[in-house]
Amino acid sequence: MSDQVQMTTMNYDSDRPVAENPVKIMDLSLRDGHQSLFATRGRTEDMIPVAELMDEVGFWAVETWGGATFDTMHRFLNEDPWERLRTLKRYFKKTPFSMLLRAQNLVGYRNYADDLALAFVDRAAANGMDIFRTFDALNDYRNFETVVGEIKKCGKHFQGCICYTMTEPRLGGDVYNLDYYIAKAKDLEAMGADSICIKDMAGLLAPYDAYNLIKAMKEAVFIPLHLHSHFTSGMSPMTHLKAIEAGVDIIDTVMTPYAYRTAHAAIEPLVMTLLGTNRDTGFDIRKLAAINEILEKEVMPKYKHLLDDSKVSIIDINVLLHQTPGGMLSNLVNQLREMDALDKIDEVYKELPRVRKDLGQIPLVTPTSQIVGVQTVNNVLHDTADERYKMITGQVKDLCYGLYGKTATPINPEVQQKALKGYPRGEEPITCRPAEVLEPELDKAKAEIGNLAKDMDDLILYAQFPVTGKKFLEWKYGITPAPDSVKPITMEQVKAREALVKKALAGKLIEKNEGAPAKSESARTFNVFVDNEFFSVDVDPVGGPVVFAGQPVSAPAAAPAAPAAAPAAPAPPPKNEAAAPTASPAGTLLLAPMPGMIIKYEKRVGDTVAKGDTVVVLEAMKMENALPAPCDGTIKAIDFDSGDTITKGAVLCVIG
Repeated sequence: MSDQVQMTTMNYDSDRPVAENPVKIMDLSLRDGHQSLFATRGRTEDMIPVAELMDEVGFWAVETWGGATFDTMHRFLNEDPWERLRTLKRYFKKTPFSMLLRAQNLVGYRNYADDLALAFVDRAAANGMDIFRTFDALNDYRNFETVVGEIKKCGKHFQGCICYTMTEPRLGGDVYNLDYYIAKAKDLEAMGADSICIKDMAGLLAPYDAYNLIKAMKEAVFIPLHLHSHFTSGMSPMTHLKAIEAGVDIIDTVMTPYAYRTAHAAIEPLVMTLLGTNRDTGFDIRKLAAINEILEKEVMPKYKHLLDDSKVSIIDINVLLHQTPGGMLSNLVNQLREMDALDKIDEVYKELPRVRKDLGQIPLVTPTSQIVGVQTVNNVLHDTADERYKMITGQVKDLCYGLYGKTATPINPEVQQKALKGYPRGEEPITCRPAEVLEPELDKAKAEIGNLAKDMDDLILYAQFPVTGKKFLEWKYGITPAPDSVKPITMEQVKAREALVKKALAGKLIEKNEGAPAKSESARTFNVFVDNEFFSVDVDPVGGPVVFAGQPVSAPAAAPAAPAAAPAAPAPPPKNEAAAPTASPAGTLLLAPMPGMIIKYEKRVGDTVAKGDTVVVLEAMKMENALPAPCDGTIKAIDFDSGDTITKGAVLCVIG
C-alpha cells in the first residue's frame, strides 16, 4: 500500500496537461474563513507562517481584509487593521489582495459621509489593497457611486457584488427572480465593474439554480463572474460544480482547517475533482497539504475554544428557513444566552421572517442581518400582546428613514411611522441617495480626537468607530494599558489548558491543602465549562463579599452615614466591567435590558428627565438601542462611561 501511495504522489504531475479554461480560485481563509468560524479572532501573527506558502499556490487573489476584521482587530485583538494590511503585503509578493467593502458602509454598520468614504478607499489602496469586492446590503447601487469612483481613480479592481437572497424556497417569486439578478448584473457592468460576484452569504443558492443563473448572466454580461457561496446549508460544493459547468470564472474557497460549517467549502477536494479536466485549477495538492499542516498544528489549537462545538452536524439546514447567515445566527444565540433567554430561540426563528418582511424583504447580510436579527430579539423579548416593536433600534429607524437605501419592497407603513415618530432628521422618509443628507465627518472627527490620531489612518479608524476606536488608540500609544482579554494566546498556554483538562477528567485537578481556610458565607458556586466538560466550582472571594456585575440592586431608603474612621476601601472594579452602583441614592433604577456596551449618555447627573426621554444609548450586537427614562425625575447617579461593557440587569442610572 505504501508503495502505491508513493507512486501516486510521484506521478501526480507527470501527465497533467494545462487546462483549456482553468477555474480561478480566491482563498478566503485569512478573512472570511476565520470570521465565519471563530468570530474574526484570527491574529496577524498566525497568518505570517503560511503567507509565503500561500503566495506560491497560484490563487487569483487572497482575501485578507475588510468585512468584520477592521472592527474586531482594534476592538478585541489590540491590533491596528492598517498594519495587518502592510505586514501581509510584505509576505505576498505575487498574489493580489482582495477586501470586502460594504460600499458606503465601508467596514462599519451605517452609511458614512462622502469625505470619509473617499479617504478610506484612498488609504486602503495606498496600504496595499488591489481588489475591492464591493457590496450594498440592499443591492442599492446608488451607495456605490462614491467608493467606485475612488477605486477607479486609484487604478484598482472594482468587483461589484449582487447579494443573493430569496423569498421562495428556490430561485423565483415576484421579488428575487432571474430577471432581478440579470438586471443587477447589467447595472454593475454599466458602472464599470471589472468583475461581478454573486454573494451567497447564507448558502442558499441551490446547484441547479446556480447553473441557470450563471448561464443567463454569461449571456447578459461580458465581464468575469465570481461565485461566493457559504457552506452553511451543505449545498455549496455541489453549487460550485454546477456553476463551473455553466462557465463561472472564479470560485471562493478556504483551506481545509477553516472549511465547512458556516464558512466555505475546502479547496483541496475541488482541486482533485477538477484534476485532468478542462477546468483544472493547476494547483499542486502537496503545497496545499503543507499549508494545512501548519494551520492544523500550529494555528488552530489557539482558536479551538472559540469554535461552536454545540452541534454534531456541520450543516445547518434551518438556514433554508430563516436565511440568517451563520455568523449572525451564532451572535443571536450568544445574545440570548447572555440574557438568560436561550429558550426563546424558536420564537426568534418564527419572528425573523416577519420582521424581514416588515422591513422591506431586505437581504440578510451585514449590516441588514444585524438590523433584522437584533430587532427580532427585541420583539421577542419586549413586545406585548397589544403592542409590537416596543423597542426599536436606532438602525431600524435609520433604515425606515432611508439612510441605508431603497428596500426591495415597501417597508410596512405602520412600522415605518412608529419608527420615525420623533426621529431627529424628520418623520418623512428620504428618496435620494442616502449620503446626500450626511454632513462631512472627517473635520468633526479630527476636532474630537485631537492629537490622539497621529495620521489619516488613525483618524479614519476613529471616525468609523468613535467609542472603541478611541479606546484602541489609547492602547496603541500607551495612554492606557491594554487589558489581558485582548492579548494573544500562546501555544504554551494552549498546552497548559489541555493538561488542566486532562487532569480534571482524570480526577486529579484538586489536591488537598492541609492549611486551607474554612469556607465563608461569601463563597459562591459557579458552573465552569472547559472544552464542553462541566465542573462545579466554589469561589470564596478574599476580603469580604463581592457585588457581582449585573446583579439587580434595590436603592436604599437613605444612604447610611459614613463611619468616623472607615477602613481602606477595596479597589474599584476595573473599567469596562459592569458593576452595580456602589452607593445609589433612593430612586427608580434604569436597568440594562440586555448586555452590551455604553455608547453615550444623553443625560448627566442633575439633569431633569421626563418619562420616555432617552437617557443612554446601549450597543448590543453592533446595533444601538436608545433606553428611555422609566419615570419623571432628576438623574441622581450614573456609574458608567462611554465604552464600558455592561451585563443584563446592570444599573445604568438612578432617577429620583
